[in-house]
Amino acid sequence: MSDYHESVLLDEAVSSLELKPSDIVVDATLGGGGHSGEILKRIPEGRLIGFDRDPDALEECEKRLAFASNKLLVNANFDEMKQILETLGAVPDKILFDLGVSGHQLDACRGFSFQRDEYLDMRMSGASSGDRPCAWYVNNLSEEELAGVIFRYGEERLSRVIAGAICRSRKEAPIESTLQLAGIIEKAAAFAYKGKKIHPATKTFQALRIAVNHELEHIEKALEDSIGILAPGGIISVISFHSLEDRIVKRIFRHYSGKCICPPDVPFCVCGPEKVLCVKYKKPVVPSQKEITANPRSRSAKLRSAVKI
Repeated sequence: MSDYHESVLLDEAVSSLELKPSDIVVDATLGGGGHSGEILKRIPEGRLIGFDRDPDALEECEKRLAFASNKLLVNANFDEMKQILETLGAVPDKILFDLGVSGHQLDACRGFSFQRDEYLDMRMSGASSGDRPCAWYVNNLSEEELAGVIFRYGEERLSRVIAGAICRSRKEAPIESTLQLAGIIEKAAAFAYKGKKIHPATKTFQALRIAVNHELEHIEKALEDSIGILAPGGIISVISFHSLEDRIVKRIFRHYSGKCICPPDVPFCVCGPEKVLCVKYKKPVVPSQKEITANPRSRSAKLRSAVKI
């Protein structure tokens, strides 16, 4: 499956689920089907229900998982999962999230990467989804709005400098390609990235991708929904790939394990923590050096897992 997408923390993620032969398992982010393929081998009497918003991923998984009949693959985003599972009457024993962008999506000419010159799209659901492409955001947001997106979702300290450069450039001509945008950012921010391994456009591209796909909002809703529908004794495992995702996972797991998540300056707890989870690992599981060497995209991955009480 590595020619489509190489699954990260494959053995660790599947092992964290502590699968039983008759389990009902939800793969909330099918991707290339790597995790689902291993899960299906371990639940011969159970059922896998997989979700992906990308129709290309679903088509690929139908082929790659053809060996198993005990599966249902659904073309939907994971924040729709609760309603769909309730309609099916399915109560999952295990749920897995792999929040990373698949290698196929990065290579699928959708404008996620500035390694090639492509249209600035970045829509995970594809052009037929009705969502606005990245080019719309770059050419229509105000300078202040653009700087906010870049700072909030990319944690880019030069967000105002980059937003200003983008807005000046788009007055001359619309910004519609990846290399066009990357060039503008590099010219504006190269001074701060001199001697660093990261490209000046990396954080901005991440920020725009998150904004285009409303990723963080979907993650928060999907995790809360998942905890609610998970069977008692069930396990939820989440692989995140950057600090913004990981903070959401940590905060939600902390809240549902009965710990306060209020800001330090709040004089007393107002968040009303609920103890319905028991977190499995004190520290997240991370890839081995061997995996990072074989697949550099895995270097930032973190796996967190919890059991529903």
